[in-house]
Amino acid sequence: MSLHSILIAFLMMFITTPILAVESNQPSHLDVHNVPKGCATCHYGVNFKTGGGPNVCLICHGDPSKLKQEYKFMPKGFAPQGINLKNIETEFRKLYHHPTFDGAGKHKVNEVLPEIDVRALRHAVCVDCHNPHNVSAANKFAGIKDKRMGNLPVAISSEYELCYKCHGDSANLPGRSTNKRVEFSKNNPSFHPVEADGKNAAVVSLIKPYKEKKFSPGDVSTISCSDCHGSDNSSAPQGPHGSNYEYILVDNFSIKDNQPENAFNYALCYRCHNRTSILSDESFKYHSLHINGRTGINVSASGTSCYTCHSSHGSTENKYLIRFNKEVVFPNSRGMLKFVEKGVSTFRGECYLTCHGVDHDPKKY
Repeated sequence: MSLHSILIAFLMMFITTPILAVESNQPSHLDVHNVPKGCATCHYGVNFKTGGGPNVCLICHGDPSKLKQEYKFMPKGFAPQGINLKNIETEFRKLYHHPTFDGAGKHKVNEVLPEIDVRALRHAVCVDCHNPHNVSAANKFAGIKDKRMGNLPVAISSEYELCYKCHGDSANLPGRSTNKRVEFSKNNPSFHPVEADGKNAAVVSLIKPYKEKKFSPGDVSTISCSDCHGSDNSSAPQGPHGSNYEYILVDNFSIKDNQPENAFNYALCYRCHNRTSILSDESFKYHSLHINGRTGINVSASGTSCYTCHSSHGSTENKYLIRFNKEVVFPNSRGMLKFVEKGVSTFRGECYLTCHGVDHDPKKY
């Protein structure tokens, strides 16, 4: 009997002999209610070492309308029936998505992340973010390692640590990408509160339940990467698989200059920040002027994006997430491009720059 025949015979045992049910906080793929055919559900006819790649995940997590055509080789009724299977495949068909199915052969079983080889091909297959043998409802990061403590890989416990594996210190970051670990660092003058509560004690535009610090049980003082990055369909599987909005965002966020302000252009920001507060200049007396633009005698200028003055992640230089987009903002007539914070109990500062043809030398607020 050939080795291939022996493997098939071994796997077929699991078709009639399901694995034992386990506790709800145990690995989901070891639960007979989720995977009634046991190991063979994922490993039928494929190599045990590689698991068959991301396409195998589509046996259960693919588009149900395609299963009959795509998986004709599978025995009838092989995929679990009668449970709520998440259709991940549809998310990866969206315009903006992680490159899980964009090219085979990029993932290596023994790869180390963050990537140390600048020539390594960028990719994000299912097992880069999920350990199918360990993941559970109670711990979706179970079994994922490569968070580095010195030279040793340790288990990941927070979502942002998982994201940093590829979007942090990787040597093969694309040209326009930035190190998100550096941007979210708690040592920065300001940052969106992903790793810890933010440093700004008065963000007057925050919408409940968001708070600068957590005082009551219902307060939310920290957010996760997936609060901003994920499906634009709230009923779709959670996580940054794909979205119809750029940057795999859950809502639209335009970073373009010279555009009108409206609820759609900055929908992502307005999920947490009160639009009325921003346009009423409660935190910065020229917010409305910058976002809406200005029209008048001999003057006609559209507004500019939140992104023109603020970093979406964190600022290594200034408070209030201030980081100027140098594709829109340029040095002033004296060659200066900076913000100087002057406030103590109130927001005050000086801008030295040129924007929309207006020389700030400085503009004081």
